[in-house]
This record gives sequence, structure tokens and C-alpha cells, in this order.
Amino acid sequence: MARSTVSFRGAAGSSTSHRLSTSFLHIVTTMLFLGLPSAHSQLEKLYTDVTDLKILVDETYLMKLVQIGQYNTTLEVAAQIQHPDIVQFVPQTVTIPGSAEPNTTVNITHDICVLGKSPGHSEVTFNVTPSGFVNMDEVFLRITVMYSHAISVISYIMGWIYFAAWSVSFYPQIYINFKRKSVVGLNFDFLALNIMGFTMYSLFNCGLYFSKEIQTEYFSRHPRGLNPVQLNDVFFSLHAAFATLITIAQCFIYERDEQRVSNTGRGILALFTVIVIVTAGLGFGGVLKWLDFLYYCSYIKLCITLIKYVPQAYMNYKRKSTVGWSIGNIFLDFVGGFLSILQMVLNAYNYNDWVSFFGDATKFGLGLFSLVFDVFFMLQHYVFYREARYILLPGRSSCEDLEETSEDQQTSDTPYQGPPA
Repeated sequence: MARSTVSFRGAAGSSTSHRLSTSFLHIVTTMLFLGLPSAHSQLEKLYTDVTDLKILVDETYLMKLVQIGQYNTTLEVAAQIQHPDIVQFVPQTVTIPGSAEPNTTVNITHDICVLGKSPGHSEVTFNVTPSGFVNMDEVFLRITVMYSHAISVISYIMGWIYFAAWSVSFYPQIYINFKRKSVVGLNFDFLALNIMGFTMYSLFNCGLYFSKEIQTEYFSRHPRGLNPVQLNDVFFSLHAAFATLITIAQCFIYERDEQRVSNTGRGILALFTVIVIVTAGLGFGGVLKWLDFLYYCSYIKLCITLIKYVPQAYMNYKRKSTVGWSIGNIFLDFVGGFLSILQMVLNAYNYNDWVSFFGDATKFGLGLFSLVFDVFFMLQHYVFYREARYILLPGRSSCEDLEETSEDQQTSDTPYQGPPA
């Protein structure tokens, strides 16, 4: 609801005379006492009953323009539609008649028929003439016209499914480490990059979701935008960082052979750390806005997503085995990535927004890149190194590997003789 506070202002004078100043003050006081409208009264007294509207193509919606208080002159309120080919208002201009004796508390509604013409997104603002009576600069609508409500519901459900899949995807690796009492086969560069990436992602999400100062800066740059971070984004990033920390803790508890973070991995992490320290210092010094600092954190997360799978894939190739690397994690990650991209396709079709689909190269590219690596990991596990999952590798003494070797050899014609001396 718009505020119903009435603000009164008098026309400014240029005389320096004490008498004129006293007369001016007397006029303003009288107007306040009598409650008479002036040319700048009734500010923010016009608003719409909806701010976000979703309708189908060829569907109509009866919207209301709410007027609180009357005016001493006739006003013309014209809708400024961003994309007239997407949505149409009937009427597009509402006439509000003036009154000789304005009632400042009366509530009047004006009906506007909104017609969806073609799928897409359009913003609507309002222009009031004559100016000075009503301020509608902050009043606007976001209207989405779509082909199908069913597709919208399916897209919403897909969003929660891939959110759940990505959230659960960390636990198969934790379980297999616990079962084997070993982290041999799990690349430490992957873990180091992962914890750095999710820490940066958590900073970005928590900053934009919890900090009023950062939100104010964001909306000053995007006055009609929505906060891009929702509560589920905050939960996912914090949960991902927590699950990765558990996996890292397992590396200190369980057998790890001679595995460690490589010099290349340390160099990459050092570079990212320097960027974070420098940008944070600029933030504390007031040189850089904290919102820009969070953007740098998000860029680091994007870079890490591009490279974090490479060390694990190379390690599997070098060992010619995927033992110790959870394929369950890959399946869930694949499901999440596939549904994420499918959701983007459905939304692009439903809202005829293919420009945004192909224009958001970062999100689409990262999703596709992750899917390619997931498929590659599946090929490594089930095709390239399938037999290696049942062979005791040189220098290995994992209980799981011994059991798998035993079960495989006991089913063959040759009796199992145990591990080599």
C-alpha cells in the first residue's frame, strides 16, 4: 500500500522582505490548518493494486489504479509500456477529474484492462500531467506474458528438483570415504578449489541477502530490479561449503597415501586469495563499493567452476581408475545440471525470451561445461576404466578394493589366492 501521508509545499518566493516572508509562512500555516490541496500536495497517492503480474497470451486481467484523496484539478495518468507488442492497456490513459472541494481521504479505484498480446516481459511506468500533483516515479509494474501456466509450474518444480539434487550430491562422496576409511582416489586440488569457490559463492549470497547497505547499493544501480539472491541460494551455498569441509576433514582422518594439493593448485588458490585481499582492502578503504567486491567473489566462483573438474579427470586418467571417486556424486550433479538447462529452455520458450537464453552465456556455458565433464566421468567409470574398478592397483591396500577383487575373482574359474605378497 502506498503511504497516505499528505505533504504540503508552497510556491517559492524570491523576495527578501521580512513582511513577505511572514505572509508566506502565514499562508502555509493556514493551508495546513484548513487541509486545502496545493500544487504539490497528495504526493504518492496513486498506485496499482499489483506490481508483478503473470498472464497468458490473449488473456485479460482487470487491474486497479487506486486513488487516495481528490485533487483540485483534472489529472491525466498515462501508462508508459516498455513493449507495446507484448502487453496492452485499455484504457492506456486514465482521466481523474478535479474537485472544487477535494476530499483528502476518499478512496477511488479506476479499472484498467491488461491484455497479453505476445509472450515476453515488459515493464510499465506511469506519467501524470499536469506535473507536480502526484509523484509516481516509484510506481511500476513487471508484466510477464506466457504461453502456458503448466510450463511455468513444471519449470518451478524442476527448479526445486535440481536444487535438491545438487544439495544431496555431496554426500555419496562423504559416504564412500567413510565406508572405505580412505580418500585415496579423491583429488585434493578439486577439494581445495571447491571450498574456495563455495566460500566465495556464500559471501556473495549472504552479502546480497542480509546486508541492507549492499541491497541499497544494488537497487540504486537497478531501481526496478529484484534481488537476485533468494533464501534457497543462501542455504545451498552455505550447505555446499559445509559438506566440502566435512570431506576435507575426512582427508585428515582417513588413509590418503601421498596425496596433497599440487603446486599448480596452490598457485591458483594464492592468486584468488590475493584478489580477495586486495579488493577487500579497497572496500574497507572506500575505494571500491562492497557490491563490487561481491561481484569479484562471484567471478572467482565462475572461474573455479570452469577448472575444478580438470584435476580429478586427469588423476583418473593417470591412475587408469575411478576407485575412490564417487559416481553417485556425478549422477546427481548431472541430473541437477540437465534440469537447470532444461528449465532455461522451457522458460525461453514460454516467455519467448531466447535472447536472454543465449545472452546469458555464463550460466548456460557453465551448465553445459559441467554436463560435459559429468558425461566424461561416467565414461571413465563405466567404459574406459571399467575393469580397473575390480583390480588391486599397485601400492593400494584399501579394504574396498580387496573385497571387490575377491568377489570378482571368486566368480571366475580360478580360485582367489589373495593379494600379492
